[in-house]
Amino acid sequence: MVKLNIKNLLYFIFSFLCLVLLSNFIVFAAETPEDLKESINSKTENLQEINQKILQTQKELEETEQKGKTLQNEIKQTNYRLNQIDLSIKSSEINIDKLGLEIKSLGYDINDIRIRSNLKKAGIGQFLKEIQKKDNESLLVIFLKNKSLAENLSELEQLEEINSGLANEVDELQILTNELTSKLNLTSEKKSDVEQENKNLKNKKIIASNQKVEKNNLLAQTKNQEKLYQNLISSLEKEQKAIADQIEELEAELRLKIDPSLLPTPRPGVLEYPVAGARLTQGYGATAFAKYGYKGQWHNGLDFAAPLGTPMVAAEDGIVLAAWNQDEYCYRGAYGKFIAIEHNNNLTTLYTHLSLMVVNEGDQVKRGDVIGYVGNTGYSTGPHVHFGVYASATFRIAPSKLNCGPKMPYGGDLDPGDYL
Repeated sequence: MVKLNIKNLLYFIFSFLCLVLLSNFIVFAAETPEDLKESINSKTENLQEINQKILQTQKELEETEQKGKTLQNEIKQTNYRLNQIDLSIKSSEINIDKLGLEIKSLGYDINDIRIRSNLKKAGIGQFLKEIQKKDNESLLVIFLKNKSLAENLSELEQLEEINSGLANEVDELQILTNELTSKLNLTSEKKSDVEQENKNLKNKKIIASNQKVEKNNLLAQTKNQEKLYQNLISSLEKEQKAIADQIEELEAELRLKIDPSLLPTPRPGVLEYPVAGARLTQGYGATAFAKYGYKGQWHNGLDFAAPLGTPMVAAEDGIVLAAWNQDEYCYRGAYGKFIAIEHNNNLTTLYTHLSLMVVNEGDQVKRGDVIGYVGNTGYSTGPHVHFGVYASATFRIAPSKLNCGPKMPYGGDLDPGDYL
């Protein structure tokens, strides 16, 4: 009578496990999973500390912005922004290291799952061999070769146990296969995150360099004299008001031409928030600031405050209509560095006051793609993104009549909150 040799099966599995574990030890002996977890936890703590410092710097920056327009305060704000972007660079460096460690840790998990999967496959193979042996004997042969009914029942019970064991092994192998797929997908995502964070690091260094140039330009223009600074601010405020009045005049007319039947039904999720976790600092429409800040007493978008250099994403798939820097024509007079994107749902989105743009006119972008970084270019009181939404049929990019360059965006604006 053929019987399932459990001892042989266990010995085979144990030998296989020892062989695989030995090869795994040779590959990973230099660093254990426990070492990796400790390193990841340490990087996480470092990252939290840096991010807390960035938030504290943001708070101090905003407090300084409320203390009046003086040269001393302007220099303080510039120094805070420089400190903020330096901290952000450090944050990216730590995050890159942390992601690398997490990928290594996932490598251990994947290797462990593959070991367990191979053991399951080996076990399944043994069960299949036993079943094949049993299949070669008919029930009649089994009954005839055994001396008693008890032996017959015992062998039938063994056959049932083999089938049940095989089913369990197959189910557990499927669970391991699903777990392996999940870990491999997560590894792929982490690698993409590393690639993006490396881009962020490179771009933040460019932003830091630009901020130093801005500080030097300010000192050169004012010669570190309060009187010259105040003359500069007085002239600038007149220019800002004239440009804002022009935009409001154009947009007030175009709002009347919006056709609601062409627009998506207002609901959350039509558009993605341009900056994750950013704080809303000014709403849409007749806001308190708009009542004294703009001729038409109307704010044509939403303002989201975030630390300088924070990545900003496209709100939806679309084509870039413009990626332009108005500061080259009317320094601090209007939108500064801005991006306009036309979407397939008859909406156009506008992102302004950026510190850096990483797309160009004509580029196709996907929802969630990083397209630029939070800044304070143009008519801005501090680092934030002004996010505008327009009915595409009314949106225009045309030369400014007030010496603000060949590309001024305007149109029939909508409340972005209706679509976020």
